[in-house]
Amino acid sequence: MKTLDHIAAELQGYDPKALPAHLVNAFLADMVPLPNDFEELPIWQALGRVIAQDVVSPLDVPPHDNSAMDGYAFDGNALTAGQALTLEVVGAALAGQTYQGAMAPGQCLRITTGAVMPHALNTVVPQELVQVAGSVITIPQDVVRRGDNRRAQGEDLQRGKVALTQGSVLGPAGLGLLASLGLPTVRVWRRLRVAYFSTGDEILSLGEAPREGAVFDSNRYTVWGMLQRMGIELVDLGVVRDEPAQLEAAFRSAALQADAIITSGGVSVGEADHTKAMMRKIAQSDTPGEGGVVFWRIAMRPGRPMAVGRLGRVPLFGLPGNPVAVMVTFLAFVRPALWRMMGANAADPAVAPPLLKARSSQPIRKKPGRTEYQRAIVSTDDQGQLCVQTTGDQGSGVLSSMVRANGLLVLHHDQGSIAPGDMVDVMVFTGVL
Repeated sequence: MKTLDHIAAELQGYDPKALPAHLVNAFLADMVPLPNDFEELPIWQALGRVIAQDVVSPLDVPPHDNSAMDGYAFDGNALTAGQALTLEVVGAALAGQTYQGAMAPGQCLRITTGAVMPHALNTVVPQELVQVAGSVITIPQDVVRRGDNRRAQGEDLQRGKVALTQGSVLGPAGLGLLASLGLPTVRVWRRLRVAYFSTGDEILSLGEAPREGAVFDSNRYTVWGMLQRMGIELVDLGVVRDEPAQLEAAFRSAALQADAIITSGGVSVGEADHTKAMMRKIAQSDTPGEGGVVFWRIAMRPGRPMAVGRLGRVPLFGLPGNPVAVMVTFLAFVRPALWRMMGANAADPAVAPPLLKARSSQPIRKKPGRTEYQRAIVSTDDQGQLCVQTTGDQGSGVLSSMVRANGLLVLHHDQGSIAPGDMVDVMVFTGVL
């Protein structure tokens, strides 16, 4: 995995004003996790956390051969192709109990789902398939084969084998798996602490009186929501004005409190955009060689102005000021980087949601040379195939389009215009937003 120093070195030779989005994404998704910062948690508190070491199974799952359904257990060696089989029912094997009696040829047991398979019995016929006459059942020809409907000991997990790998993000199924192994706790990476603030003289906090030329700060709330979905601890530093002394104080405070810093606004080329300059100033005055801007322009839409760098050893992500651009750059770049800092594997679906193929329902104009993330509505057509259409106006300030969208249509760097019916990549928001 790479540090920001490695990233900066590898970016030498690329145009810093137009870095390809896929290159930026690949670099940031390879961030170094926090060093050896673990905690042991009860599994009730571990949902969404990243596993800090391999979980090795202390037992076989299931711990014994058992029935996969309600029915009758018997020796499948008695089956003959093309012939029915008649058996005497001599007892019952119930879940949570062990049948103690002996079995003779031509006999079977009534058995319930999860019950231990008695020795020498290896097949279960579902109860709805048999004909019952008193204590005798008849199994019609060829409805089961030897070994059917039996779950073998250890077929899910074997003692001593890795059950959950380091770097996996724990979901509900993972919690259930830990419980099935009798493990009440799990070692996880600690929560990441991220400091965040918005910048700009035109930004109003909620509760302030409206004024001409000003807008209410929406970015802090969308970023807060996206960080909450990741289980990250957020240090909210509010709104910081475009004034160098205030910006410097906010940056220094953030670097002291957090593992990473996110800002919105102040990274374009305007005269009042001080974020990049402040990052360089703090880096040069405090720890020469340990800080500054790694890159600040990406060949993408929306979100071209995005600064990435360090204050000391703390990564800083300077997002654009436009609301949609904030969300898109966070999803495309910041979210994978933060997951990697928390120790998650780069291939985990939480880090890199898979891109799905969908058929475009409309023509889309695009020139090669940049990546475009268009707000989109993904659905299924009459044939059950995924199809996608944009939400309409793709302006980076149209936040309502993100509310209407259920995914992003991803048009890659070298891709040109799209015709109706063309297959395109989409990133769905389920589990992400």
